[in-house]
Amino acid sequence: MTHSLANSLSQYAAVARDLDVDAIGLVPGPNFTRALNHSFMSHERPFLLVIRARGPAAALVPNLELRSWDLVGFDGAVFDWRDQDGYDAAFAALMGHLEIASLAVEGQVMRVFVHHALKTAQPDLRIIDGERAISGLRMIKTADDIAAMRSAIEISERALARTLDSVRIGQSETDIEQVLIQSLFAEGAEDMAFGPIVAAGDNSARPHAHARAGYAVRPGDALLIDFGARKHGFAADITRTVFLQHATDEAQQVYDTVLRANLRGFEMTRAGVTAHQIDDAVTGVLEASPYADRIRTKTGHGLGRDVHEAPYIMRGNHLALPAGTVYTNEPGLYDIGNFGVRIEDDVLITDDGCTSLTTYPKELTILPC
Repeated sequence: MTHSLANSLSQYAAVARDLDVDAIGLVPGPNFTRALNHSFMSHERPFLLVIRARGPAAALVPNLELRSWDLVGFDGAVFDWRDQDGYDAAFAALMGHLEIASLAVEGQVMRVFVHHALKTAQPDLRIIDGERAISGLRMIKTADDIAAMRSAIEISERALARTLDSVRIGQSETDIEQVLIQSLFAEGAEDMAFGPIVAAGDNSARPHAHARAGYAVRPGDALLIDFGARKHGFAADITRTVFLQHATDEAQQVYDTVLRANLRGFEMTRAGVTAHQIDDAVTGVLEASPYADRIRTKTGHGLGRDVHEAPYIMRGNHLALPAGTVYTNEPGLYDIGNFGVRIEDDVLITDDGCTSLTTYPKELTILPC
């Protein structure tokens, strides 16, 4: 599918009209990239795209980015500024050009100093948080988006296989992490979706653990790996938990419980079901087990250009999920000081059910090491 800048900007203009504001303001990040089909760095220099509800868009661009901005094919007004001059005059010129009274911005992305620069340029400007509506455009994935995510997932799964084949008793978590990172790039990743989690033994009970250089993995350890590649701007997010040389009866029972919860999520998923209903069903399996006190997280989150994006699969979120949504189905049980188990798949919602974009086996695996 060929990206049309005019069509993309028109979608944000429609959001502005729906929010009853004069314009949408985007800064570098996933929405900015989606709108322009080009990625720009977020740094100390303000960079702003303003899409009016009616009328042409305009942009404030750091001067050193102008040659890259040329590649976007943007035909609206551009106000550039240089480090040595500062950006106040460029903001004043932009706002004078736009003649708007209200602006919706990305509350989770726009930084405070950009907000302040807008208010300095136009003190009476009404700024609202339009995060949910703006980012909501990314929830339904296109065929191209899904193809990119499949590529990221396939790369990730090949890297995981290489990594697990290399695990040996006595290695540190950081040793295993380095093999994983090297394998991701060897298999074709453009970047990591996020800093991977490689956690063994008691560290696996920390949902967002950091790999330890000083811990040597031991027989019987749970080894939890949560990671993903990034390809064509889209992320994978996969978790598998394996055991080294053997697994205790308790470990096998906990693993079976988490696997049943994961499979229940697939059974529940179809277009029109709510995020609440999925989480309620998945968490219900965990709650009905002897390990209910080990529940520490919701079922999952949306996945796409961001690793965590709408929708959030949790009780109380009664959003009906449309076909084309991708979310992570990642139940887990975590016994602090002992071990944890998480199984995470990337799930595409379809009209008549769902498809698992992840294909890596998730039956209980014991590595011979």
